[in-house]
Amino acid sequence: MEKMDKPLTKNIRPDLAFATVADYESTGGYQGLRKAIRELQPKEVQQWVKDSGLRGRGGAGFSTGLKWSLVPMSDSANDSPHPNRYVIVNADEMEPGTFKDRLLMEKDPHQLIEGIILTAYAIQAGAAYIFLRGEYHLAAQRLDNALLEAQSKGYLGEHILNSEFNLKIYLHTSAGRYICGEETALINALEGKRANPRAKPPHPVVSGLWGKPTVVNNVETLCNVPHILNYGVQWFKELALGADTGTKLFGASGRVKRPGLWELPMGIPIREIIEEHAGGMQDGYKLRGFLPGGASTDFLLPEHLDVAADFEAVAQAGSRLGTGTMVILDDQTCPVQMVLNLEEFFAQESCGWCTPCRDGLPWTVTLLRDIINGRGRIEDLDILAGLVRMMGPGNTFCALAPGAMEPLQSALKYFREDFERYMVGNKLLEAD
Repeated sequence: MEKMDKPLTKNIRPDLAFATVADYESTGGYQGLRKAIRELQPKEVQQWVKDSGLRGRGGAGFSTGLKWSLVPMSDSANDSPHPNRYVIVNADEMEPGTFKDRLLMEKDPHQLIEGIILTAYAIQAGAAYIFLRGEYHLAAQRLDNALLEAQSKGYLGEHILNSEFNLKIYLHTSAGRYICGEETALINALEGKRANPRAKPPHPVVSGLWGKPTVVNNVETLCNVPHILNYGVQWFKELALGADTGTKLFGASGRVKRPGLWELPMGIPIREIIEEHAGGMQDGYKLRGFLPGGASTDFLLPEHLDVAADFEAVAQAGSRLGTGTMVILDDQTCPVQMVLNLEEFFAQESCGWCTPCRDGLPWTVTLLRDIINGRGRIEDLDILAGLVRMMGPGNTFCALAPGAMEPLQSALKYFREDFERYMVGNKLLEAD
């Protein structure tokens, strides 16, 4: 069996509408599941994924295998299947600038389904839910068809592959809201409640869906799992170029020549993503900055192009890898107006559960609008900086507001002159 250097997208081709179960099986599909059930105990599957170094691809970058190992299980190597343990797939892809999970679900749905089954086997869960963004109609249709195919082939349902392992997978289309990307708000929404985040601890791995142990993972994260079981831990590590392991779906949107999405090794230089794969800037435009991992990450500058696209390197540069889908800022787009556009989105999507987010984000929007409309004062920049601190990590109930502050705080750092340009003629500015 040939080993792939682009496992996530090996079945995605222009001439293939989407991978049926036969297409998927022909390229090694469900072999990882067969291996796990026939040769490995659940905790051994956990250890394989932990040893692979796979980190969550939804933005936070937490160790996937470590998360699984935190689920309370018996001391026996082969804990019995439990109907009150759950796996939830976070497929509510609403981060502005991010469009990677949609590709995987529409073009190769069985890859995700096998990843879900393996995850459920690893923690001996009896049910799994795909929490899908409501606007992803084509993904919903193809996932539904793929679930039926998997059931007919014995990969789902009772006694999977003639084992004692049973699993049901349910597709749940979301009613919307960006906050549903936060795992505990997602769980509340799945239970039919208002999508507010929960206090942690307890974490979902201990008390999640209906108070039972629950693992929540992103679509891209789970799509890696079958290949780790199929090709091995060392192979997965060797795919990458740096400290992190595996491949990643990297994307770029904005005024580049070829906006899109590419599966590339973790640790690839950001310059290569933008200049080679995205084709560089469109004619007449220059790169001024970029958000490396979607809207809720800090701006980086052209001087950061040689930073490796992995979690630690991007963090050391002052931002986050996030979802790995870059939003490009060109030299003819006003960064203040770009930030206002983002903050309007975040303010609209706040669930209103905690005061800093509920009141701070609309205040941020008001100040930015005043600045752009010529009503700004130089001290408004200090107020914005204060709001960044008040909505920083640890001061809000979840990560929505801290994420919303990342593009603002970096814009104030790197593009302050653009904010001040709107205040030319302002007496308070002249007095300074």
